[in-house]
Amino acid sequence: MRDRRYLAVLGAFAVATAVLVLAQADLLAGLLSGGTGILALAGVVVARALLVWAQRVVTQRTAATVKARLRKQVLAAAVTRRGDRAGEVSTLVTRGLDAVEPYLAGYLPQLAVAAVVPLAVLVRLAFADLTAAVTILVTLPLIPVFAALVGAHTRDTTRAQWAELSTVGGHFLDVVAGLGTLKLFGRAGAQAAAVRRMATAHADSTMRTLRVAFLSALVLELVATLSVALVAVPVGLRLLGGGVDLRIALLVLLLAPEAYLPLRAAGAQFHASAEGLAVLEQAPAPPVVTAARRPPDLSRATVVLEDVGVRTVRGLTLTIAPGERIALVGPSGAGKSTLLSVLLGEVVPTSGRVLVDGVDLREIDRAAWLRQLAWVPQTPTVFEGTVADNIRIGGPGEVAAAHAVGLGDLVDARHALSSGERQRVAVARALVRPSARLLLFDEPTARLDSGTEATVLRVTRTLSRGRTTVLVAHRPALLDFVDRVVEIR
Repeated sequence: MRDRRYLAVLGAFAVATAVLVLAQADLLAGLLSGGTGILALAGVVVARALLVWAQRVVTQRTAATVKARLRKQVLAAAVTRRGDRAGEVSTLVTRGLDAVEPYLAGYLPQLAVAAVVPLAVLVRLAFADLTAAVTILVTLPLIPVFAALVGAHTRDTTRAQWAELSTVGGHFLDVVAGLGTLKLFGRAGAQAAAVRRMATAHADSTMRTLRVAFLSALVLELVATLSVALVAVPVGLRLLGGGVDLRIALLVLLLAPEAYLPLRAAGAQFHASAEGLAVLEQAPAPPVVTAARRPPDLSRATVVLEDVGVRTVRGLTLTIAPGERIALVGPSGAGKSTLLSVLLGEVVPTSGRVLVDGVDLREIDRAAWLRQLAWVPQTPTVFEGTVADNIRIGGPGEVAAAHAVGLGDLVDARHALSSGERQRVAVARALVRPSARLLLFDEPTARLDSGTEATVLRVTRTLSRGRTTVLVAHRPALLDFVDRVVEIR
């Protein structure tokens, strides 16, 4: 709907441009042939400048909005699929989607003008000088024909260029992410050479694309110039012979370039926007929006993982009763943390489903679902501020919670925290969250000594009473905290 509204706005701008072009040419021709109307001409010129400014503002804002929407779609699709290479996704989100702006703010507006202004010029000249109008009508199609022939080649070269850029960006980011491992195994030099080869290939592809763009611009300019000459020369000869009066001759000479100019500009904008078109082909389609349902109350709801398959987990069926405490155990890499991500709604199962009181988790409003959850990851995030500030993110009662987990002397501390202290901050932050009815803990005591671990478990047992709890456990002390142990293989 928004795309159709944008095209309608561009059409309105194009019609207004055509009206002002005709008015300007008529007034200027009359003025140069001895008439009056300089104030009216000045008003039309100012109106045309304001119209160009307004169109620029609208197109730039629309392009910014569309780019932001596309970035959300790309990132949401990447989170859902979890199979895309991070480098290719980052290249698409940054460099790639920026190339969409010339298409939306340059090519489409100019295409609308090219569809309206030449037609308006032909109609006006048909009443003023039919011979000139016929000449323009015959020569005008040459520009889009040549533009289409060259544009097809430009489109193919630009697609190849974008594919190489995406590959270079993705490979480079992957290499940087794994640089430590490459250095360890002595493969950093070989990967650097591979990146250099790919960068050189991309540079060559870019030069080929630019060469095609420059040559096509030359072709369009040459065709347009010759077409204008075919109109101007006969009009000049007829003026000398008395076959046409001065005002009509001036009107033809002023309007003839205006007929060809939008098509030339559209051809030039097409080359600038070709990369954006290639990127739009790579961008994922917008997700199908369905009416989100309110989540059931987790203090009374049963959560069922029904034949869930995701990554290393295959065909898992698990029923979690309200208020039950469950520990997930198993070897590293078995998929325990992944199952917590499934319950968070971060990862969509490749098979099976998650039911909350009989309602599929995918149909539940995500924001409302997360309000009933509290999560402690393996590596918690601590934000700028004091320990109390970080715990308060979860809810009120931060001072009591800090004392309960053994951080009472650090309530107002702003210095860097140890990994164990960060873990305790995360646990306290989760436990004070008043709306949380489902607690998800991923090895919450992994970085704590035995004494601190006992304190945290005692507090957790007290504050989690009545809440459903699912935790990943590697340490035996956690198993005494739960009602049931589920082994993940």
